[in-house]
Amino acid sequence: MYRYDEFDQEFIGHRVAQFRDQVARRLSGEITEDQFKPLRLQNGVYLQLHAYMLRIAVPYGTLSPRQLRMLAHIARKYDKGYGHFTTRQNLQFHWPALKDIPDILADLASVEMHGIQTSGNCIRNVTADHFAGAAADEIIDPRPYAEILRQWSSLHPEFLFLPRKFKIAVTGAERDRAAVQVHDIGLHAKRNEKGEIGFAVFVGGGLGRTPMIAHKIRDFLPEEDLLSYMESILRVYNLYGRRDNKYKARIKILVHEAGAEAITRQVEEDFARIKDSALKLPEEEIHRIRAYFALPDLPAREAESRKLSAARVTDSALDAWVRQNSVEHKVPGHVAVTVSLKPIGGTPGDATHEQMDLLADLAERYSASEARVSHEQNIVFPHVAKDDLPELFAELQRSGLATANAGLITDIISCPGLDYCSLANARSIPVAQRISERFGAPERQRLIGDLKIKISGCINACGHHHVGHIGILGVEKKGEEFYQITLGGSGDEHTSIGEIIGRGFSSEEVVDAIETIVDKYLEVRERPEETFLATYRRLGQEPFKEALYGDA
Repeated sequence: MYRYDEFDQEFIGHRVAQFRDQVARRLSGEITEDQFKPLRLQNGVYLQLHAYMLRIAVPYGTLSPRQLRMLAHIARKYDKGYGHFTTRQNLQFHWPALKDIPDILADLASVEMHGIQTSGNCIRNVTADHFAGAAADEIIDPRPYAEILRQWSSLHPEFLFLPRKFKIAVTGAERDRAAVQVHDIGLHAKRNEKGEIGFAVFVGGGLGRTPMIAHKIRDFLPEEDLLSYMESILRVYNLYGRRDNKYKARIKILVHEAGAEAITRQVEEDFARIKDSALKLPEEEIHRIRAYFALPDLPAREAESRKLSAARVTDSALDAWVRQNSVEHKVPGHVAVTVSLKPIGGTPGDATHEQMDLLADLAERYSASEARVSHEQNIVFPHVAKDDLPELFAELQRSGLATANAGLITDIISCPGLDYCSLANARSIPVAQRISERFGAPERQRLIGDLKIKISGCINACGHHHVGHIGILGVEKKGEEFYQITLGGSGDEHTSIGEIIGRGFSSEEVVDAIETIVDKYLEVRERPEETFLATYRRLGQEPFKEALYGDA
């Protein structure tokens, strides 16, 4: 796990002091809200529907126990007792008083955290596979490269005022768990035939009002050229990206309008000029950063735990949880565990201060003092011994954190929606809660199998509805909330954008509509192992459209 050096700590301290002065001037009326807006955005502070919101950066989703405890402390002291984990692997507090935010930032700085570049037209928090460094199917740990990108992009003078916000994701397994193809830049780490590390580079992906899948513009970029190539992409975007229309300002629009070939040519021309500059990554620096992310010293274990096997025989709840919420680790006798923040009927992504304190304790005891935030709004313990799973499960059960639904229909991604966000047209959370309750029976979830529902309260798509197997978009129609349904989206290595199925549904109708779609899937799938997405890709819209609308 990366640790601040002396420069990092001193810089963050100065930034907190600077913002404290800016807040004091705003509260005294010396500056207006319009004058204050660009200052607060540079520190992750939004003005939402009811209050200010503070977004905290969690680079590549990695948290230490002391950082989790600090988040719990802030929730307890300055907010309403909880925080919200987001699809950008960040955490949001929705109710801080403006006068308290400098103190919150000072507390965060004491544990190597901040809110810089979590908002505004800059390079946002770099995200990565939440199982990075642990998963058995991983080829390369992407976190060292995410950290290198974080250091390069933080307050980069050329890219602090881009045409629009800019998002980068990195993955290092064949299975893409970071959704790299729907990012402004997506990097898929790989090895060539010589065993050398490099990246497939995707550019121009994104969701929002114009969802697009990124174009691959390099099949193999050597790791030493990572920063030079990123610099060239950002230079081309900064030069040619539109600033006259924020709805057409993302790099995906530039790539679409100019063409992927033209953008690739310009990037390659710029890269040829700078590839041998000071941006070339020295091998010793790569090794230095990589050392921060070395596997913890996990004790040798039998590949299969007799203790766990015996416990699973007598405890069906434990058995279901292990089967659904754990994945094989690269070290025998260990797993990576998903702690669901999606209890049946709960708010997706929310954790109370008590739960965050407990997660910190459990990370210390069972996961080599490390936790992760997933872009699916859950918490991951990446290094858990199979022998410890019964005790860990029991601890989680007592705090309502043992829901066995990772990847199932109730593991719903949802934005905060109209309950919090000033941009939203409709509520997301109540719809997610009602769907969760409708499908909450464990045996029904297992019957349905792998099915990702994602909900957004407006066209900005913070709930990633475009890449949900079933996507739900809230819209406003004549003063009422309606919900548009898309089917067939996916954010993995076979990325697809969901297709609108037909007319929208009212708030009262939408849960029934989802049930109709699911029932039709169960009726037409070829075998129990055929997933919803596979069934949809095989049959297309027609069976589902007919079930929803009949002959209308």
